[in-house]
Amino acid sequence: MPQKANLARLCASEFLAQKLHNQVADQRRREGDHEIRSRKNIVKRVAQRFFVPAGCIELAHQQVRVEQEDDERDLDHRPSHRSPASPPLLILCHASIIKATGVTLHFVASQGRSAYNHPVVHTHFSSRIFWIGQATVRVALGMALAVLVPAVAQTSPNAGLTAGGAGSATGGGRILLVLPFDNRSGLPSLEWVREVAPEILGSRLRSAGFAPMSRPDRLYALDHLGLPQGFQPSRASSLKLAQTLDADSIIVGSFFTDGTQIVVEARIVNVPNLRMGEPVTARGELRNLIGVFGSLAWKLTRQLDPAFSGSEETFVAAGSGLSVAAFEQYIRGITESDQAERLHHLNQSVQLNPNFPPAWMALGREQYSGQQFDQAAVAFAKVNRSDADALEAGFYRGLSLVFSGDYPKAEESFAAVARVLPLAEVLNNQGVAISRQGHDGSPLFRQAVAADPNNADYHFNLAVSLKRHGAATEANSELAQCVKLHPNDDEALDLQDAWSPSTVHSALATAPAVPKTGPLERISRGFDAVAFRQAAQMLDQMDAAHLAQLTPREQAQKLAQQARDYLDRGLLLEAERIDQAAVAADPRVAAAHAGLAEVRERTGDAEAARKEAHAALELAPTLDAYLVLIRLDLAANNIEAARQEVTLALQLDPNSKPAQELSQQIEAKEGQKK
Repeated sequence: MPQKANLARLCASEFLAQKLHNQVADQRRREGDHEIRSRKNIVKRVAQRFFVPAGCIELAHQQVRVEQEDDERDLDHRPSHRSPASPPLLILCHASIIKATGVTLHFVASQGRSAYNHPVVHTHFSSRIFWIGQATVRVALGMALAVLVPAVAQTSPNAGLTAGGAGSATGGGRILLVLPFDNRSGLPSLEWVREVAPEILGSRLRSAGFAPMSRPDRLYALDHLGLPQGFQPSRASSLKLAQTLDADSIIVGSFFTDGTQIVVEARIVNVPNLRMGEPVTARGELRNLIGVFGSLAWKLTRQLDPAFSGSEETFVAAGSGLSVAAFEQYIRGITESDQAERLHHLNQSVQLNPNFPPAWMALGREQYSGQQFDQAAVAFAKVNRSDADALEAGFYRGLSLVFSGDYPKAEESFAAVARVLPLAEVLNNQGVAISRQGHDGSPLFRQAVAADPNNADYHFNLAVSLKRHGAATEANSELAQCVKLHPNDDEALDLQDAWSPSTVHSALATAPAVPKTGPLERISRGFDAVAFRQAAQMLDQMDAAHLAQLTPREQAQKLAQQARDYLDRGLLLEAERIDQAAVAADPRVAAAHAGLAEVRERTGDAEAARKEAHAALELAPTLDAYLVLIRLDLAANNIEAARQEVTLALQLDPNSKPAQELSQQIEAKEGQKK
């Protein structure tokens, strides 16, 4: 039953999003861009048409700006050079309907140029997942409304926990806009520190369960209001930005120097209530800049959520592996206006810290933009699979390899992305890589067409592939669909003429000659990263619905395993938060205490680590808890206690490599004493 409910939730969300898109598009064609009706009417009309209960409609009304003046403001401030294909109106309506069906999501339209000077177009979550067909979603919609909404709305003490990180238990997915801090030091050399605040605070707050806006989102909002990227907003302008992005809170601040120290101050502005919170400050040595902002992030988190129980040491330790010099080069690399300068700074950043995925990702983007495809493929490969940008890195690595002519590796790269989320553009490019090797890519092109049937290029590719492998009738049908969707496609029209049974067609005399090998399939060059993030959020919400149906002990066990995965990837903040959620669900699960023990050990709190390890062992013999105690005793030179603990650890798991290595260290220390 939970799996069916999960599918129903995803199907319903997908279905409603598509219908909203079609409704707004049809209305534009009928009424004109400047006569769009209010958001309230759009939400109500679409919701009623597809049988959303009245209570859900009212909730949707509360979640969307319904005043006509808001619609006029959105239209009045949209720069004339941008296509109105996906304005905030659509995104907000989409989010409202999704919220009404129990899926708490926030969508932000981002359009214009990104921090990397690349075109960014973030649209609604269109039909991207190939296994969800229209017939399925129509049936699933009823299931979702009848089954899912009551399940998610239940007031279980642990209903807010999610397998994706118990996010709603802390931040609840609240949207935050962190603005660059004012430089009050009087030192132009520290101007780059302004952008440190959105980067570090955003990262830490995201790990704490909030939803901070990304830099491209912020730049989109500035562009949407007709403001330059370097604009320093006043308090009123900040509120305008937050309202444009539908943010719940803004974080504003400043910094100055005091000798060798830096002092940072921040305030939280509650956007709906127009209330500014008390100032929060942190100070420390300039060489510990990242730790200072980590401490500030913890204090802000406590102000946003007084019940937050994560430790300040964990926030500070999250950035301990990154040098200030490498981070400075990264910030300069994403903010410089000149591409050569951006490349220089980003290369410096990865040389100073080779294990900094954001810098590798930014470097790969710049190299790809400069058509340095071999170098870009190497840079994208450096992004960890567990990193937030991993799928986008895999996609652009595949493109770089295609343009470099390494089709087998390109196929592998696209396939790795498709295994996680089969977006249409990923499937299409995987098919292209297969075709360029002389194999049949038709199955992948079919999946791409099923995922996005309104994309003419996918029909074109399927037609070319089918024709090449002898399916002429079906190929002609797909090519006709391509021309129907894109009547001005000269290549498709020429190909249609060439494939026509009639050899006396009047256009053949002037049409360009078609090579005997036929045309090449078309490559999709854009990756809809927002579609992935939205899908990932929906999957987290699906996990939350499933988790809420488990017993407290089962919830704690599932969360503890999730935290273990985060800990293995070095994500201390996420691991701590989820382990704490597991303990709250059921304090008798030893794995959760063992996970907290390791988090405390890594953040340097030996006393708390020892306490949690003993708490775990009182509940059950736990290998991870023994390993923590062994390392702590070795560090304290308590060899006898470490030897006893490693014996117990090896009894639990004789093949444990960490325990074996610790045993060797103990033997070496005992040998030194003799």
